[in-house]
Amino acid sequence: MHTSISANNPDRTSWLHVDKNSDFPIQNIPFGVFLTRDDIITIGTRIGDTAIDLGALHQLGYFEGIPLTDDIFLQDTLNDFIADGRKTWRAVRNRIAHIFDAENNSLKNNKQHKEIVLFRLDEIEMQLPVQIGDYTDFYSSMEHATNVGTMFRDPDNALLPNWLHIPMGYHGRSSSIIPSGIPVHRPQGQILPEGASEPVFGPSKLVDFELEMAFITTDANDLGEPIPVNEAEEYIFGLVLLNDWSARDIQKWEYVPLGPFLAKNFASSISPWIVTLDALEPYRVEGPKPIKQQLDYLKYKGKKSFDINLEVAIQPKGAKEQTVCKSNFKYMYWNMSQQLAHHTINGCPVNSGDMMGSGTISGPTPESYGSMLELTWKGTKPIKMKDGTERKFINDHDTVIMRGYCKKDDTRIGFGEVSTKLLPVFKKNK
Repeated sequence: MHTSISANNPDRTSWLHVDKNSDFPIQNIPFGVFLTRDDIITIGTRIGDTAIDLGALHQLGYFEGIPLTDDIFLQDTLNDFIADGRKTWRAVRNRIAHIFDAENNSLKNNKQHKEIVLFRLDEIEMQLPVQIGDYTDFYSSMEHATNVGTMFRDPDNALLPNWLHIPMGYHGRSSSIIPSGIPVHRPQGQILPEGASEPVFGPSKLVDFELEMAFITTDANDLGEPIPVNEAEEYIFGLVLLNDWSARDIQKWEYVPLGPFLAKNFASSISPWIVTLDALEPYRVEGPKPIKQQLDYLKYKGKKSFDINLEVAIQPKGAKEQTVCKSNFKYMYWNMSQQLAHHTINGCPVNSGDMMGSGTISGPTPESYGSMLELTWKGTKPIKMKDGTERKFINDHDTVIMRGYCKKDDTRIGFGEVSTKLLPVFKKNK
């Protein structure tokens, strides 16, 4: 553990109530943006089931001694705070841990201040935490790439020759990234029916989720300046859960020669609390060993992967949810440091609030596959739901729920969830 990260002290408890299995003990201290009961937008954090207004806390003087501008937490995005850099994030997170420590009475015994600063979760509405300028999605799970290559190309050459050399990625669309709770409409587009030579237009029949994580960056480099792989983590603020919605039938017709376009840019959903890289420090693990020698700019030192348990559930309308996938972020062949080093090796600048998706996270076993495409093997092995219905892909009015958490010894920190309902094709009200 970094000695400077006092917020990670596993023995610390809070004077706020925290359930034993909460994703948000005092060791987490994530950052988000929410609308309060007075319709005021603020930057906040969360301990247990209590949301904390950091704008109010700052105005009341609780961050004294940390060099922060007066309005740093009074904004509707985290971009400026993230741009202040790691030293500031660390100081603020450590201070929050100190304020809410069970031994500290300064706020605990101040009823008037508590009324201004603390909110129940049902009094707030979570917003998108950052204004996302650019969004890049990688394709970094070897199991996922192998499964897809086996299904659509040639089982003997499932991975394309460049896959083991390059962290594959493409630029996605930031305008359709939405927080948990916002529903998504079934997309329409061009589809080539089985056996046909001409495409037809219509609703996607193969709407799918993709289980991913995404990292949020800070201002990192100038045009022309690469970020070295072993410095990359200095520029990663934290992570969220990402459901990168996909329309497989639209994708199949459009993706040659330039890759994903309309099959992906209709919606991507993220969990609203950003869990800092600092909070994830205790859960570092070794990543998969390289199968092929990697070029020098991608070779890293130390543990750059994280042990984050992931799961996906589908909840049909009016029915109980059914867990369909259990995976782990540690399976990623290319880690975040390699992704960021590769993204910038040509001098591409990265800004505060940019988001980088991991790519679908599939593990080695069939239950750990991170998409319906793989779980049902292109629809040939439907999944049985608790209400007796079957799923090949996602149906209208299904809600897809993704969850993630780290657990080690007696500590657990998590991401909450990203939950999204799929609505039928958009119809304009006459």
